[in-house]
Amino acid sequence: MRPAQYITDIWVKLLPRFEGSSATLQGRIKEMMVQSILDGLLPSDAAMPPSRSLAQALGVSRNTVSLALQLLVDKGFLVSRERSGLFVNPDIVLGQPSLIERGAENRRDLGWGGRLKTTTGQQRNINKPVQWQDFAYPFVYGQFDASLMPLTDWRACSQQSLLASAVRQWSQDHVDRDHTSLVSQIQHRLLPARGIVAQRDQILVTAGAQMACYLLSQVLMDSETVVGMEDPGYPDARNNFALRSDHILPLAVDEQGLVPSRKLGQCDYVYVTPSHQCPTSVTMPLARRQALLDVAHKKNVVLFEDDHESELNFSCRPLPALKSLDSEGRVVYLGSLSKTLAHGLRLGYIVAAPELIAELRALRRLMMRHVPSNNAHIASLFIAQGYHDAFIRKLNITYSERRRVLLEALARFLPDCTVSQALGGSGAWVQGPMGLDATALAQAALGRGVLIEPGSVFFARPTAAQNRCFRMGYSAIPSVSIEAGVRELQLAYELCMRGQRTIASGLRPA
Repeated sequence: MRPAQYITDIWVKLLPRFEGSSATLQGRIKEMMVQSILDGLLPSDAAMPPSRSLAQALGVSRNTVSLALQLLVDKGFLVSRERSGLFVNPDIVLGQPSLIERGAENRRDLGWGGRLKTTTGQQRNINKPVQWQDFAYPFVYGQFDASLMPLTDWRACSQQSLLASAVRQWSQDHVDRDHTSLVSQIQHRLLPARGIVAQRDQILVTAGAQMACYLLSQVLMDSETVVGMEDPGYPDARNNFALRSDHILPLAVDEQGLVPSRKLGQCDYVYVTPSHQCPTSVTMPLARRQALLDVAHKKNVVLFEDDHESELNFSCRPLPALKSLDSEGRVVYLGSLSKTLAHGLRLGYIVAAPELIAELRALRRLMMRHVPSNNAHIASLFIAQGYHDAFIRKLNITYSERRRVLLEALARFLPDCTVSQALGGSGAWVQGPMGLDATALAQAALGRGVLIEPGSVFFARPTAAQNRCFRMGYSAIPSVSIEAGVRELQLAYELCMRGQRTIASGLRPA
């Protein structure tokens, strides 16, 4: 086979499977060409097929192929030879092992299993299908509906961040310092909305709440530290603390959030989500918040307040944060932009005493120095120019409507199930009747294009009674799809309950 035909055949097979990172067809073709050259799929110095025949084979316009090829010439992946055409640049692949060579490397078994000192991969985690967007009814929590994103506003801020003066600000190595403008927006715009006054040396920017929990666990905990966790509670926080502490103490949750019981006094630290309890979404009333602070004061307990989704409040102004009621500095505040602005942005922050922030900053420097400053710069512009406030208002209107539709559909099609009351947030905590296996329900629902989250992972030691709970997020599913999704869930539910009744009666399932 001629080399040009060989290359054409490779790209014809590769393009349909090549998603790439570009949104444009030309970008995908360019990335496919670059990857195939670097991976050694194309021989060094191989001649490129004519753009006309390649375009016909790929089913795209000749102009698209020609532009992609020219870009590869400009970047040195291809070289042009007079009256001969385009060729793979031999220098670009010099010393680059091919896929076949890399696959044939002789690797010894070094016994990595025996070398591991932690087995984080065996912890119980929330599992979400990577391709959740392919499901017709994604009641998946913590994912983003791109159609709601104010792209025009975000694009304007992105373009401003590419001005020469802005690039000089964010492109430099900040070592362990945070982006000045973002810290300013957190200090003067976000925190005052929660009733919190903080100085700059009390703020540390993180790559989300998970990073905040990890930093706190490494700096404040050892194997003997007692850490109180809401039960049910946030698995990522529990898992982070369990990496350091052998004493994770489950604390009861009711319809008002964390119960300030005597067990709380046994803890050194307590993780709490008062604005929208994870996963039930209930809001802790003001009296309960004050009672929690009183117990923490008497027993010298430090509270980690994860204030995720505090802005998502449908019926009234958000209640004051625990941190705003704290006169002693015993509340460490965890905030997030990811949950509302964009989940993939990975921006959050910690507010705490300057001494603690200094240690957390030093540890973060060893991990990643600082969060990506280009994202921080764009986010600071987005907040400063009022786009964030407008976006939150839009989310509250949209999510309030989606929750209403979801509750009505659940009451109609799944009347045996109850939903925890919530003043906001982006998810509904559902409890089925005794005998329901929510894990089996989630599996059955997958076959009908419905994604829900089994609730057992949120409990420290899930019982059969707790396994009937599940969570349904509505941040990623439009209102018009919710009722149809719940109807499909009803069919999966009826199938599961019939199976449970059959097993309970001692009969063999049909």
